Amino acid sequence: MPMYELRNKVLLGHTAIGLRRLELAETRRLLATLPHGRRPKATVAVVLLTYRRPEHLRRAVDSVLAQTMRDLVLVVVDDGGGLPPLPDDPRLFPVSLARNVNVLGVSRNIGMRLTDSPFVAFIDDDNLWYPRHLEVALARLTAPDAPDGVYTAMRRVLPDGTEYDVLSQPFDRDLAKNTAFLDSNPFVVRRTGDVWFSRIRRVSATLPKEDWEMMYRHSRRHRIEHIPEATVQYLVNPGSYWTNWEPEPGRA
Repeated sequence: MPMYELRNKVLLGHTAIGLRRLELAETRRLLATLPHGRRPKATVAVVLLTYRRPEHLRRAVDSVLAQTMRDLVLVVVDDGGGLPPLPDDPRLFPVSLARNVNVLGVSRNIGMRLTDSPFVAFIDDDNLWYPRHLEVALARLTAPDAPDGVYTAMRRVLPDGTEYDVLSQPFDRDLAKNTAFLDSNPFVVRRTGDVWFSRIRRVSATLPKEDWEMMYRHSRRHRIEHIPEATVQYLVNPGSYWTNWEPEPGRA
């Protein structure tokens, strides 16, 4: 996958230039809409991406707000599709991009830029967190000799609700070169200047995805660990706006 990403940078890197300008402009615009024009602050900032899936979104939002670790802010970034009514919770900050961008990296970067927190976590609108997800992640991230990022196991389910498997793979940078087991939904990371997502415009067929690129790049200088407790429910969704991730047999 590193060679694929090098190819993406050569062939598609030009698409990131204008998108970075858009990212900065949208951050300025949306920041002005937040209370007092200030970035909400908490121990963990959660960035939730959504686009025209109101029922999925409500369930994802509820799963974040129900976390046992309650010192969080949740920024819902709507990619120009419109937002349904959401819970009245002072930790929730829904924002809508001025137009549909369809670049996950840009939307996630905007969500991060709108917050102030020592840790950042990510979720998409068709997935769920179990109540202890952030508690489990923060216990490791705040322990002595803590890594800079952790990702938990994911329970993957099919669209009919049946369980496909539990994806639980210890971090191995060499293995990650050619195996897709890195995903942002179970990932919680200490905020640093190099926590950002690629702005290259990718299509569904483009490999690798933004999740892999960010986590693999981050692991060059930062330690990432796996926690083998399933705290995320991941929908293997052929109709996903974000990623059609085919299950990998043998992962359990």
